[in-house]
Amino acid sequence: MSQESEHGRWTISSSDESTEENDAEKPSTSSLSHSGHGKTSGSQYPCSEARKVGHKRKASPVQFNDKSFSTEISPAKIQRTSQEGLGWCLSSSDEEPESESQPKHAQKEAVKEEKYSELNKQPSHRCEDNELPVSQKPEKHYKVASEGQDTWDLLNGGNPFRFFVTKVKGIKSKYNSGALHIKDILSPLFGTLISSAQFNYCIDVKWLIRQYPQEFRKKPLLIVHGEKRESKAELHAQAHAYENVRLCQAKLDIAFGTHHTKMMLLLYEEGLRVVIHTSNLIDADWDQKTQGIWLSPLYPRLPHGTTGSAGESVTNFKSDLIHYLMAYNSPTLKEWADIIQEHDLSETRVYLIGSTPGRYQGNQKEKWGHLRLRKLLKEYTSPIPTQESWPVIGQFSSIGSMGPDQSKWLCSQFQESLVTLGSSVKTLAKSDIPIHLIYPTVDNVRQSLEGYPAGGSLPYSIQTAQKQLWLHSYFHKWSAETSGRSHAMPHIKTYMRPSPDFQKIAWFLVTSANLSKAAWGALEKNGTQLMIRSYELGVLFLPSAFGLDTGYFHVKKKMFSGSNEPVTSFPVPYDLPPEQYGSKDRPWIWNIPYTKAPDTHGNMWVPS
Repeated sequence: MSQESEHGRWTISSSDESTEENDAEKPSTSSLSHSGHGKTSGSQYPCSEARKVGHKRKASPVQFNDKSFSTEISPAKIQRTSQEGLGWCLSSSDEEPESESQPKHAQKEAVKEEKYSELNKQPSHRCEDNELPVSQKPEKHYKVASEGQDTWDLLNGGNPFRFFVTKVKGIKSKYNSGALHIKDILSPLFGTLISSAQFNYCIDVKWLIRQYPQEFRKKPLLIVHGEKRESKAELHAQAHAYENVRLCQAKLDIAFGTHHTKMMLLLYEEGLRVVIHTSNLIDADWDQKTQGIWLSPLYPRLPHGTTGSAGESVTNFKSDLIHYLMAYNSPTLKEWADIIQEHDLSETRVYLIGSTPGRYQGNQKEKWGHLRLRKLLKEYTSPIPTQESWPVIGQFSSIGSMGPDQSKWLCSQFQESLVTLGSSVKTLAKSDIPIHLIYPTVDNVRQSLEGYPAGGSLPYSIQTAQKQLWLHSYFHKWSAETSGRSHAMPHIKTYMRPSPDFQKIAWFLVTSANLSKAAWGALEKNGTQLMIRSYELGVLFLPSAFGLDTGYFHVKKKMFSGSNEPVTSFPVPYDLPPEQYGSKDRPWIWNIPYTKAPDTHGNMWVPS
């Protein structure tokens, strides 16, 4: 069906959300066959419609053929063939033995520097030659973490926040020196694995198994998922090939909810580790996207017979994590709750913020979602002078329906939670506190390392967008020069409260929760009940938990700048202040075509 809108003429893709409440990541009922370079590997996993289209267009691109662009963009020349200095650090390839015969370093090739102009030039959008993507290769050659990167130092020195981004293929190596790949996290350097649990939304079991070191691949692995019907059957078929893999289905009793939590529980001979992150368990999410990771310390086992609140942290992380696991009402996860109970989590400095499906009243209301964030900010932060001029930032990769205007949710209940600072009875005029929402523009996606297929992970639909054009006035572009990730599209989700000059932050949250009522919850029954559809999980960083009595963190000027800044400067992974959309900028919408300009691979986006 072809229609006209302020976004231009477009055709609706054949499949899209069936409800306004959906946060646009509903699993497709059909699975995705891996295909790369015209071949099908046979591996399948359930995924959203947007991701299916992204994968389809990566495997079978629609080439841009407007000759008027031939002098401005030469995709063959833009594709950087040299891997020198691009930070290919750790393998995410499915094929390992075959790769041993490949050269460790690709030969240098002279690449003529190409400069090209944009239709709508914006300095922050310009793709520099050394930031453009390398050619897609059937095999990826990475250097396994070893003496080249002292992982022990990475984990234990100079990063009190234990907050990391994922490694990105195709950027300068200096921007990956403090980053992690899933193979790093599962490395024997982190511990001698006994068993593990993986909580996630989109899961490729075959790929996941290959991310574990050879010696750990037959260790017991529990996969916690939210698949139903056909997609559940497909996941079971994948897992059936591995005797050590068990599946646990999260109950999703409220329509259109998802199991969106992304967490790893890693039980070692030496103790326990918890990893809360933003990446799906598929190759594409660990390749050329900006993702966030909180990696716990190694939690030692408590002495035998220890009971009660032993091993609890000042942030109550241990009991909160156990309560989150118990919310699944699963005997299998009760076993993991018991394991956590047996360990000392006292070194934790973050607060847990989760969402679990349900309708909550009374004191249960403040246990989950945005009311949980509100409660923590009320109890563990302090009022700041002139705090009414401190904006809030939300940064996300998917957007649900916010209602016909900002008063329905965004600038009412949700903003009230985000602007809370301490228990001051002073009521701020919420409308006076700026809200900056960071979501990629069409040009952000077009000029990204992946090109248009990156948009498969940004599933904002035309149907939802057209109902809330008011929302777009809050939007700001994606830019991440501070971490070298301006062209690695964000799948990370973060929220924070910066100072007016953006050099301080009162708090920082990294989470799986996108901008949606399904993720954060919406008040019902005249504010007496909070309804949440999905499972989500994140960690909140507050200055008081890190020994700071100032009420704020300083923002680190460069994420990978080394030791020339105070250790308590927080590594925000993107640029501050964010830049508001220009008059010609449009938010990325996945299910309409983009055919007027080629991406960095010389292709167009035709979703249907």
